[in-house]
Amino acid sequence: MPVLAEGQADLRLDAGPLDYALLAIYFAFVLGIGFLARRSVSSSLDFLLSGRSLPAWVTGLAFISANLGAIELLGMAANGAQYGMATVHYYWIGAIPAMVFLGLVMMPFYYGSKVRSVPEFLRRRFGKGAHLVNAVSFAVAQVLIAGVNLYALAFLLNLMLGWPIPLSVVIAAFVVLTYTTLGGLSAAIYNEVLQFFVIVAALLPLTLVGLHRVGGWDGLVDRVTAGPGGAEQLSAWPATELTGIQNPVLSVLGIVFGLGFVLSFGYWTTNFAEVQRALSAKSMSAARRTPIIGAYPKALIPFVVIIPGIIAALVVPELSALKAGDDSSGIVYNNALPALIGELLPNGMLGIAITGLLASFMAGVAANVSSFNTVFTYDLWQDYVRKDRPDEYYLRIGRLATIGGTLVAIGTAFLAAGYGNIMDYIQALFSFFNAPLFATFILAMFWKRMSAAAGWIGLVSGTLAAVLVFVLAETGVVDLPGQGASFVGAGVAFAVDILVSVAVTSVTRPVPEERLVGLVYSLTPKESRRHSATGEDAGWYRSPVVLGVGVLVLTIVLNIVFG
Repeated sequence: MPVLAEGQADLRLDAGPLDYALLAIYFAFVLGIGFLARRSVSSSLDFLLSGRSLPAWVTGLAFISANLGAIELLGMAANGAQYGMATVHYYWIGAIPAMVFLGLVMMPFYYGSKVRSVPEFLRRRFGKGAHLVNAVSFAVAQVLIAGVNLYALAFLLNLMLGWPIPLSVVIAAFVVLTYTTLGGLSAAIYNEVLQFFVIVAALLPLTLVGLHRVGGWDGLVDRVTAGPGGAEQLSAWPATELTGIQNPVLSVLGIVFGLGFVLSFGYWTTNFAEVQRALSAKSMSAARRTPIIGAYPKALIPFVVIIPGIIAALVVPELSALKAGDDSSGIVYNNALPALIGELLPNGMLGIAITGLLASFMAGVAANVSSFNTVFTYDLWQDYVRKDRPDEYYLRIGRLATIGGTLVAIGTAFLAAGYGNIMDYIQALFSFFNAPLFATFILAMFWKRMSAAAGWIGLVSGTLAAVLVFVLAETGVVDLPGQGASFVGAGVAFAVDILVSVAVTSVTRPVPEERLVGLVYSLTPKESRRHSATGEDAGWYRSPVVLGVGVLVLTIVLNIVFG
């Protein structure tokens, strides 16, 4: 566990009654939303998919807020402190293009086929083999990632307020469990919208105060240039330190292919914790716009997450020493954000910052738990344990799965404790689960010949390939420091999945074409992939294509300015 020795006392905050009052008010709002949302839950579809009734702006903000968990805030701030501006690749290369692709290309298949989950799409495309593999691996991944969020929250509260880690885990899990069990996905989504604004309200002042402390942007540039890593810390490319690949050309290829294509598209287009938000939208148009609306704030989040991390490495003495090679204080890069809060913010503002961080962790946990309960209920329990029961039975199972998933997440919270930078841990998980799944989905949607056996054999082979790369890197057989092992592992998993799927398809029978209408691009009529452009979906500014092109142009401009 990366706890602090001497550095821990330095991060302890002198939180006052006002700070705790702000926390109490936030908890009251969160639980109130859960109680209000409970009134709209009368079926399993209401509980697990909000009855497919939510507007695009709500699902769009929830889509991005669900990703603003501990992984995002602590992990990206840690990356900013350690690697500098290269961390923006997780947003501008590793998120935006994939989010646009999801909205424009993949949502018509997800929403149009009326599937209730990503694994259910695989069941319709390939049958039970690929479905069971994906459902089980997704359920495992979600409780592991929920554990990351819970651990990071507990670690933060221990550092900043002195709360015991086990107590913090239980408190956070109890609050999320209460409102999610009461109101289901609707409670999670509306709380995620609230949490988005709370997070921004916490991080924006921190960024502005931090820039003022270092003398504005020019002062930041001067101090980073004169420090460890030099001017390269302010350049996004070639990011050799981030990837651990010293050859600049290979480093760029690793980012573009490993992160920008395989890891990014694998996460954003097939991760049901995100896709579920779009599936809860009220129409095809709203579902397509959901990830694209979320892409706009996603493009700007680096300025309130990564920049504070860079500032923390300048103004927090222990972090400055760590970056210079002195780790005697016991501080780790995961401490960058809480350390900066303690360094810069007075009482009152502390309460807002702590509440914002708490909101981010709870949003992440709720996204993991709400997607876990859907996959467990529909894809595991209903398909393989108890079929053809009344809907009230599956509503009850969904609530029990919420409780069970939260309890398991508490148990997995400490698996993340061995990582000084939790992004290393989480990127490894993504290379295991998301990279091979994306390969299978691309083939499934665009190659009608792909067989049912290839669906599950390719998935298993790709996952094992990523695990092998991870083991080789951890044991020192191959030299891939930083997150290079995850980038390479994702690329290997993708390639192995493709090759194995093609090989298995060549010796097995394809799925009959009549079963693939609405699931494979070439066999799906254009009319069924189109969305309505009338009523609430009318107007050029609601066009998914226009919105998608707009955010891609914004991303290109940002890459040029900060490249």
